[in-house]
Amino acid sequence: MMFTGLLTKNLRAVRGTAISGLAILLLANVLEMQGVRFFDVDVKGMLYFDSFGLLFNAIAFGATLVYFVLSGRDIEQVGLHVAEYFALIFFVLCGTAIASSFNTLLMLFLGIEIITIPLYILTGSDKRNLKSNEASLKYFLMGSFSTGLMLMGIAFLYGAKGSFALEAIALGTTQLTPLVGGGLLLLLFSMAFKVSAAPFHFWTPDVYDGAPTVFTSFMATIVKSAAFIAFLRLFEGAFGEIQGQWQLIVAIITAATLIFGNITAVFQQSVKRMLAYSSIAQAGFMMLALVAMNGRAKEGLIFYAAAYSLATIGVFAVLIKMKDYTFEGFNGLAKRHPLLAATNTIFLLSLAGIPATAGFMAKFYMLSATLANGQVMWLAILAVLCAAVSVYYYFRVIQAMYFKDGEEQEIAVSAGTPLFKGVLVLLALALILLGLFPQWLLDHLYNPML
Repeated sequence: MMFTGLLTKNLRAVRGTAISGLAILLLANVLEMQGVRFFDVDVKGMLYFDSFGLLFNAIAFGATLVYFVLSGRDIEQVGLHVAEYFALIFFVLCGTAIASSFNTLLMLFLGIEIITIPLYILTGSDKRNLKSNEASLKYFLMGSFSTGLMLMGIAFLYGAKGSFALEAIALGTTQLTPLVGGGLLLLLFSMAFKVSAAPFHFWTPDVYDGAPTVFTSFMATIVKSAAFIAFLRLFEGAFGEIQGQWQLIVAIITAATLIFGNITAVFQQSVKRMLAYSSIAQAGFMMLALVAMNGRAKEGLIFYAAAYSLATIGVFAVLIKMKDYTFEGFNGLAKRHPLLAATNTIFLLSLAGIPATAGFMAKFYMLSATLANGQVMWLAILAVLCAAVSVYYYFRVIQAMYFKDGEEQEIAVSAGTPLFKGVLVLLALALILLGLFPQWLLDHLYNPML
């Protein structure tokens, strides 16, 4: 992808290379799920490829392919180095594949860093915009700090166990010794920062708001989901036996994330900033998988990653085409662009968790996993109340589109192309079909034959 930038200046060729490259990557991952391996590399047990990790990779690659098709033209508008932007996104996907398959703390660290370092660059890629520069610097400083916490946590665990392997850390860990407890807390805080869980969320609204909108879409979906998969894999593999000793701390962080994300999103005047706060609220729901830590939680997290990523990519694809990001900017959109309004409504209904959409089933799986755990009934009740609050701010956009009149807003020309509209319709249909037939996706966890 990087060499494409040297060989051609044709933006269509660069975008075509990115889309075809990602399609090949997705196909290779699907074949891997069927047991077809192209390379046999001895990774010394540092990576472990199971159906859980491979299915998430398929979701991440598929969602990114949809993102490229819908928003590829918008990436070209950010700056001059278009091939490099696509290449950085491929680097992030490389980190995602490691984060979903690591078996040692060393590979966890490498995976998370390969994900985040390109994001610092993408956040500040709009060099003419001071908000983009500020967001990039803030993200870099906060991200570096959280990386330091992660490394210190890994050092504590290595000091206690003499190994980076998850099995070695889990072996014989029935009590929290000072070193293991310190390492666990530092890793918890570091990973909570990466997934923007409260009270480590403070960077999220400014970074998501300041970054070019087209990259905010990617950061809020695939990147966040990858960090959650790594989070669950780490705690299940290394600290699963002592869940009772850290569950309450994670439950409190989850509750704070749900409350803060939903309450703050209600008061936003910009749709983009509202989506930034709602992504914190969605992170709270995904944290329920970590609290529950059972088979239903793993199913739920995979399904949530798919439903949330596809719906948010769809919402942002429409938002990017608008010149006005306020709620007023959506006034009367249904009269002028009925197809955009209709598909956007389905995406927002899915994010709100309305029945017959994928978002409803995703929330259902998370709540049922939490209830099956039996220890945190109060958290499930809080999550339902917060989901009710989220309906209000998502419906504000729907209300503006259908029930309010406003001046005709300028819409990007590419929003009217048949390809863009066709992909939006397919995406909306996919969210409805996933909501009606969730097992179509989840069966691949147990029967990885596509």
